[in-house]
Amino acid sequence: MPTQVQPRLSIFANEPFTDFAQPREEQAIRAAIGGARAALGRSYESFFTAGKAALERVVSVNPANPGEVIGVHYGSPAEVDEAVRRAERAFSEWSRSELATRTGLLRRTAAKLRESKHTFSAWLVLEAGKNWAEADADTAEAIDFLEFYAMQAERLAETSPAIQYPGEDDKLRYLPLGPGVVLPPWNFPLAILAGMTCAAIVAGNTVVLKPSPLAPTVGRLFVDLLTECGMPEGVVNLVQGGTAVGAAMVAHPRVRFVAFTGSKRAGLEIHARAAQTPPEQHWIKRTILELGGKDAIIVHRDADLEMAAEGVVASAFGFSGQKCSACSRLIVHEDVYEELLGAVMEKTAKLAWGDPAENRAVTPVIDEVAYRRVLQYVADAPRQGRVIVGGKALTAPERGYYVAPTIVADVDASSSLAQEEIFGPVLAAIKARSFDEALRIANGTPYGLTGAVYSNSEEYLDRAAEEFHVGNLYLNRKCTGAMVGAHPFGGFNLSGTDSKAGGEDYLLHFTQAKSIARRVG
Repeated sequence: MPTQVQPRLSIFANEPFTDFAQPREEQAIRAAIGGARAALGRSYESFFTAGKAALERVVSVNPANPGEVIGVHYGSPAEVDEAVRRAERAFSEWSRSELATRTGLLRRTAAKLRESKHTFSAWLVLEAGKNWAEADADTAEAIDFLEFYAMQAERLAETSPAIQYPGEDDKLRYLPLGPGVVLPPWNFPLAILAGMTCAAIVAGNTVVLKPSPLAPTVGRLFVDLLTECGMPEGVVNLVQGGTAVGAAMVAHPRVRFVAFTGSKRAGLEIHARAAQTPPEQHWIKRTILELGGKDAIIVHRDADLEMAAEGVVASAFGFSGQKCSACSRLIVHEDVYEELLGAVMEKTAKLAWGDPAENRAVTPVIDEVAYRRVLQYVADAPRQGRVIVGGKALTAPERGYYVAPTIVADVDASSSLAQEEIFGPVLAAIKARSFDEALRIANGTPYGLTGAVYSNSEEYLDRAAEEFHVGNLYLNRKCTGAMVGAHPFGGFNLSGTDSKAGGEDYLLHFTQAKSIARRVG
């Protein structure tokens, strides 16, 4: 049997977060935001069509100041076929390139991104409405994905069959699928976009990429960075646009896979559309889906309530609850229910709101559609429970899309506040009479993405590990903040295909295994 080289994961380390309490770092991020502001409003040409005739305009704005245009982009469903054809042509050479060529591209891009970390974070502040820490974490995660997937590609190339059959030389190779589609979300417009795109290309695939129309500039800047770092033409093909462009990409018969992160509704539509096989398509299109969640934190009566309250507030209201991992249900044992709610209320009341560029804790939701959707849930909240914090808009929409962090107590586990993904700063508190009931409530939605349990009982923590049906479970810590490598991310049920981004098996979704047996002797 050939000697199997050990994977080199031991050298991987997560990118450190920036300490903005240091005056030097504060000055650097402020300068980067100023530099990005000087470039606002730029018009970005399409890669495929000369001029702007017949193309749709994609205009992104600052959610903290909707009158401030971030970037103007152009795209159309008519560009999709050319983008796919370019990806198909590039695939023939890129798929046969040396592994070192592909991993080298990712590592150079990671190094360059590290050098320009504050620059990218500044664009995240202005286009996605993230405060400094949230933007910095987004950029750090992008660096992690690039370096981690480069190492995982090397590990995959070193794989050999578990058994060598007598009289044979047996090999196992993981081959790229072909041209694919990547559809990232607006809430992590750098990290998730970079992760899905670079996982695909380091495995030897080529990509047609459509950033979210709510954060197209960050996506464009990342593709420009890949090009600067030596990416050949046609490996990543950027097309801007909305749902019509995305639908054309998913339906294209020459596409081999679709990687999508977003809402349950959109993901299920993509899954159904991708399952169709027109006569000219001779393969089953693969879908890699990370969808929504209705994530819960359970606080049992024996928990450290101060620690639990801190974790709940961070999980529920960080980035205004606009994370698929955010806590939107708080399930508390009746014996400590009022005490825990009091602590959560006190900490929530201390959160300052305002411009993300000034590093405020409470930031805007992404656009007016989200603003009005969240406020509809808030308006209905008094009929479903007791509003104990928030329950209002903080600004008129023309002054920014700010909604107050809202806590609704005494919510029924079957109500819309406890069942539907709101994707905003709204937390439903539910009382449980026992740990058994808390688990039943936690598992009582169609989702299964993240969850957390606060308890000092090893028995209850062990039970949660077995019975809390989520893809990412956290014990005595918050349910947001998955770290690449340490916390492979993806959910159960209607939260997606549990493809575990940032995990050792993620690249398998972008490959197909070929077993080769050769008779010897």
